Amino acid sequence: MNNVNIPLQSINWTKMPKVEYQGETGIVTWKTTEFNGLRLRIVEYSAGYKAGHWCQKGHIVHCIEGEVINELEGKEFSLLQQGMTDIVSDDLSLNQ
Repeated sequence: MNNVNIPLQSINWTKMPKVEYQGETGIVTWKTTEFNGLRLRIVEYSAGYKAGHWCQKGHIVHCIEGEVINELEGKEFSLLQQGMTDIVSDDLSLNQ
């Protein structure tokens, strides 16, 4: 992975537009900001949301409120509750 140098800054998430996507079930909304090689998002899932795809990119997911079940393709599940974080590297969320 390339090093990403990000100068000190503040992100005002309240001013970022929400983009809505349909899942296999439910919807998800994203507020996104990007840097060279790094994408940061605030994500809100509707009740019963299930993604319609498997993502190969690594993630660091922190649960701010409520709970979410993260599933690795055909492998594992983890229940994230408020204050918990999941970390998975690129390509490790796929059934290999």
